[in-house]
Amino acid sequence: MLEIIKGHLNQKMDLEEKTHVVREDLQIIVLKILYDLGMFKIIAFVGGTALRMLFDLQRFSEDLDFSITKKNGYNFHKLSQDLQYQLKKYGLAVDVKENDSKIVQTLMLRFRDILPALSLSPLESQKLSIRIEIDTNPPKGWQTEISLISKMYTFTVVHYDTPSLYASKLCACFFRKYVKGRDFYDLIWYLGKKVVPNFKLLNNAIRQFHPEATMVTAQNFKEFLKEQLAKVDFNYVRKDVERFLVNKEEVSLLDKGLIIKLIK
Repeated sequence: MLEIIKGHLNQKMDLEEKTHVVREDLQIIVLKILYDLGMFKIIAFVGGTALRMLFDLQRFSEDLDFSITKKNGYNFHKLSQDLQYQLKKYGLAVDVKENDSKIVQTLMLRFRDILPALSLSPLESQKLSIRIEIDTNPPKGWQTEISLISKMYTFTVVHYDTPSLYASKLCACFFRKYVKGRDFYDLIWYLGKKVVPNFKLLNNAIRQFHPEATMVTAQNFKEFLKEQLAKVDFNYVRKDVERFLVNKEEVSLLDKGLIIKLIK
């Protein structure tokens, strides 16, 4: 497996890009394992990494996000054990830290040895991490699709459709407790594609944070966006997202005035 991953690296890449590429290969392996385990019968792939894998979004990602679609058959600890076992079969040494204390359960996968083995770190102890988040009680109203991934391996994943992904991303942009620049890069992608969000899912998601919030509709959506964007520090957004961009020059797109023009 290391030889396959190594073959995806080239001398033109700097250390940062090589690390992103290695992490992305590991993400694909994790998705393939989830497919082999039959997990996509009960979970759906969501978030920015889904855009990257399914629609070739031009930014890298660190996390793998999922939402439960069927609670029957879901066992967090068994999933953790199965992932560890299957990753070992791929020749990958990994430490796993579980946290099931919240509605969004997390698995932190820390891959041992892979960075020094690929000459990406002089430290034998340095690990490469992938965070898996599984929302066990997602807001209602989502719709799913099935798509093919053909990167390293060929398999299918169940994922939220683009209107539902967009609704989830809007909630992340404006109601997350902290700002992630990646969310706003994704927002530009949705605006450019002229995706109409799943308003039912969006409103249900917003109510989890603000039960008193005004309903967002097709009629007031643009005003909602402009009102929320006014609160965002885009200097921070640009600094936060730049290291994840395939083309660093695209950081200039993260400009409040430009985004408002796209909305209009």
